[in-house]
Amino acid sequence: MLLTPQAATSQLPIVTVVRSNLSASHRRRLTLQAAIIFSLYSKNGTQIHFSPKFFLCRAKFADSELDGSFSSRVVPPTLIAAEKEEAKAVLTLFFKKQGLSNAVAVRIINKSDLFIDHLVSRLHSVHKSRYLVGRELTTLEIRDALIPYLESLLEEHGSILADVVENFPDSTIKDKPITLESPLDPTPDSKKVKAVSRVSETGPAGKLRPQVIYLMELGMDLEKIKLITRRFPAFAYYSLEGKIKPIVEFLLELGVSKSDIPIILGKRPQLCGISLSENLIPTMTFLENLGVDKKQWAKVIYRFPALLTYSRQKFRTTVDFLYEMGLSQEDVGKILTRSPTIISYSVEDKLRPTAKYFRSLGADVALLLLRCPQTFGLSIEANLKPVTEFFIDKGYTVEEIGIMISRYGALYTFSLADNLIPKWEFFLTMGYSKSELVKFPQYFGYSLEERIKPRIAAVKESGVKLLLNQVLSLSSHDFEKALKKKMKKQLTDQV
Repeated sequence: MLLTPQAATSQLPIVTVVRSNLSASHRRRLTLQAAIIFSLYSKNGTQIHFSPKFFLCRAKFADSELDGSFSSRVVPPTLIAAEKEEAKAVLTLFFKKQGLSNAVAVRIINKSDLFIDHLVSRLHSVHKSRYLVGRELTTLEIRDALIPYLESLLEEHGSILADVVENFPDSTIKDKPITLESPLDPTPDSKKVKAVSRVSETGPAGKLRPQVIYLMELGMDLEKIKLITRRFPAFAYYSLEGKIKPIVEFLLELGVSKSDIPIILGKRPQLCGISLSENLIPTMTFLENLGVDKKQWAKVIYRFPALLTYSRQKFRTTVDFLYEMGLSQEDVGKILTRSPTIISYSVEDKLRPTAKYFRSLGADVALLLLRCPQTFGLSIEANLKPVTEFFIDKGYTVEEIGIMISRYGALYTFSLADNLIPKWEFFLTMGYSKSELVKFPQYFGYSLEERIKPRIAAVKESGVKLLLNQVLSLSSHDFEKALKKKMKKQLTDQV
């Protein structure tokens, strides 16, 4: 059957026949889906091929509780464009969580325009009241509405979910599929071009948009704004007074310096999509109850602005893991304040396997988490095992390596080629036994050219012997003092 938007109304009796055997809730779903489809296609007169069971299948896949009065025309086109970008971001992260690479996830989503539209229509159904009063959804609200739905689809379809998404709605139809003559949306690249054009264009007076001017006054140049927009097109559609300005002023009140604002927004432009009163401030209060130092918010946000965009369930999962590892509430608070990036690590895919690996070396996992939590973000195969094999190859036992990592958590964060190997080769010329590195693995944290070589040269010139710890950890003044004291003692002993 072939329908044009102009002829759609004349075909309503057919729709009525299809609906006649449906329940009341299914009829409401049907009306919503029909309204959205006709609204989306009415702009360009695109023709639609579909079977009479099209509405049945769409209604079954959706879960709207709206009545037939809702229309997507209530939502401004610019807002729909922004919501599509946010829906894509949520779907990308969801696929990556299931083990897909970023490239694979993006490829699937680029072929899934219909499913993205389906997610946006779901947002409209879940938050109908918000749209009716003209209130935009925040990033967290969008995510919280879509993730449970995606999880339910994963439970239903399992490993074939990617195919369901890519072929939607064909994958839900068991007889005759739907055929669309043209795609709903322009290509992803054209969307980026459109968003970049939006922040670049000037009005009749030759001025840029107010939000762009405001960002430039904060110190963000136009090229930086374009770069952010290419990476996150929804940023181009955030309003100045409703989203950008309130967040910026709030950050300044927290003590964030004006010069840091462009860096923070560059790292996480999604912050501008979060409601202060309903999401951001309650999230901060929640984190303070977990131990984050409220006096350090400016530093915490600068270090990891994405922290404020995670769900409370994600926070609880990570914190529960830290408690499980033997850390106290005070220690957990210190970790969240000093290294908030740990929240971004998956407990089951990253933190737990890494803890198990370090335990196999005999390392103190709780101490390592407290001193250097960023170590737990490294790849076991690509980063950790090569370092372990390096030290084993140099004659150290697993037990000695465990002691070294417990004493100096950052040891495994160093590059083999640029750090460990050059410093090891120089260490062999210093005249110390290998056991010195077990006692003082911090050796690898000092600059070879600016600290290690000059001080070892001074020690050799003086003709005395100092512990490796004394050579490197003391300040310049204390080092010279220790060196003179050792020289004086040696001279006294000789006399």
